[in-house]
Amino acid sequence: MSPSAERLDCEVAVIGCGFAGIGMGVELKRRGIDSFVILESASDVGGTWRDNTYPGVAVDIPSFTYSFSYAQNPAWSRVFARGNELKTYADLCTERFELRPHIRFSSRVREARFVDGHWRLQLGDAVLRARYVISATGLFTEPKLPAIAGLDSFAGQRIHSARWPAAAELRGQRVGIIGTGATSVQLVPALARQVAKLSVFQRTPPWVLPRLDAKLSKTFQALLRTAPPLQWAIRAGTSAGTEAVMVLAIVYQKQFPLLVRAIELIARAHLRAQVRDARTRAALTPRYGFGCNRPTFSNTYLSSFNRQNVVLETSGIAEVVPEGVVTRDGRTVALDTLICATGFKTYERGNLPTFEVHGREGELGAYWEANRFQAYQGASVPGFPNFFVMIGPYTATGSSWFSIVENQARHIARCLTHAGGRAIEVRPEAHARFFAGIQRRSKNSVFHNNGCAQSNSYYFDKHGDALFYRPASGFEAYLESHLSPLSDYQLL
Repeated sequence: MSPSAERLDCEVAVIGCGFAGIGMGVELKRRGIDSFVILESASDVGGTWRDNTYPGVAVDIPSFTYSFSYAQNPAWSRVFARGNELKTYADLCTERFELRPHIRFSSRVREARFVDGHWRLQLGDAVLRARYVISATGLFTEPKLPAIAGLDSFAGQRIHSARWPAAAELRGQRVGIIGTGATSVQLVPALARQVAKLSVFQRTPPWVLPRLDAKLSKTFQALLRTAPPLQWAIRAGTSAGTEAVMVLAIVYQKQFPLLVRAIELIARAHLRAQVRDARTRAALTPRYGFGCNRPTFSNTYLSSFNRQNVVLETSGIAEVVPEGVVTRDGRTVALDTLICATGFKTYERGNLPTFEVHGREGELGAYWEANRFQAYQGASVPGFPNFFVMIGPYTATGSSWFSIVENQARHIARCLTHAGGRAIEVRPEAHARFFAGIQRRSKNSVFHNNGCAQSNSYYFDKHGDALFYRPASGFEAYLESHLSPLSDYQLL
C-alpha cells in the first residue's frame, strides 16, 4: 500500500474482534497490509463465544466445519464443540497469527465519519483516523429483550441468555424461559436437570433434528494431529452435508421440494420418538416449513418435556408482573428467575453496524431504511467510500460462519490491494445489478415457497426480505470472493 499520510493513525481500522475481526486481521497480514488496528469494545477477544456462556452452549454444526480452513483444530472434544472451546480457539488464532499487538481493547466506536478522504472514528473522547474502515461487529452482538408489558417490573432475577451471570445459581428454583429458538434448545435440557420447575413460554416451535454428536477421544485427536489429510477429509464431508441441507433445501427449495419434505419427515419422526404426550407433541409441531427459521439440532430438548418439572406454556404472555408471568388465559406462573432467550438485534438500525456511519451523502442506517438492506457482495454500499462490512446483507451461505468470514475477508482485501491507498467505492450500477440478482434468485428459496409467514424468523426484516442468506452455494460465494470483477469499483 502507499505510505500513509502523517495525519492518519493507521491505514485500516477493523471494528470488532470476534471471529469476523480475527479473520479480517489474518487476511490483512497475509496480503502484506500491516498498518491496521482492531478496535474491540470489550476487554477480550471472542465476540459471541466470549459473551455467551449459558449452560449447554455449543456449536450447532460439526466442529470440523466450524473453524478457519487455514487453522483447523484437532483438539475438539466433541463433534459439536462446547462454547468454551470456541473461546479457546479464538485465543489460539489470535496468538498464532500475532494479532494481539494490533488490538485495542475497551475501544467502542460511537461514530464513523468520512472527511477529507479518510474516516474519522469517534471513540468516546478520542478520535482515530484511518483510510479504510471494516465493520466486523457481526450480527449476534446486541441482546434483544422481548417487547412484553411489565418486563422491568419482575421482582426476581432476570437474565438474558447472552449475558449469563457467572455466579448464577438456579438449583431448586422456579424458572421461566421466554423463547424457543436455538439458544433455548440448548438451555432447556441443561436447566431441566437442576431446577424445581421450568416453564418454557413458546410462541413458535422450532424444527428440531437429531444431533449426531459424539465424544472425540484423545487417540482420535492425536490421529488428526499426525494426519492432517484425514482432518481435511472429515471437514469436506461435514461441510458437504451441511451445504446440502442449507443450500439445496433452503436456497433451492423450489427445485428440490422433496428434500425439504424428507427433512421435515425426519424431524417429525424425531419428535414422535422423543415426546410421549400427544398434546405436547402437537404443540411442539411447527406450522411453517423447514428452513424458514434457524434449524436446530438436539437429542435432549424435546424429551425434556417428558419431565414432570418441565411445562410447555403455549397460551401466550399477557404481561410480566413482580411475581412472575401472566398468560393470556389469565393464569399467573410464579417464578424466581425469568430468562429471556430471545436472541439478538440483527438487521435493525443501530445494530448493523453498532455505530453511526456517515458517508459522502448521508448516514448508512438511513440509507438502508430508505432503500432496503443491500450491499454489493454483502460488503459495499455506494456513497460510502473506503467502508466495508464483513457480515452485511446476503452474506450467509451453507457451510459455516467461518466460510462466510473467509469469503468476505478475501473480497475486502482484494479491494484494498486494488485501491493501493486511493479511495475506492462500489459503482451504483454494479450495486443495483447485484441486488437485482439476489431478488431474482431468492424466488427459488424456501422463504418464498414454504409458508414462512408464521415462522417469526430473524431471517426477515420489516420489508419481508430474507436478507440473512445469499441465494447461492458456498462454492459460488467462494469463487466470487476470488473472481468478482474489481471493475465494479471506482477509484476516486
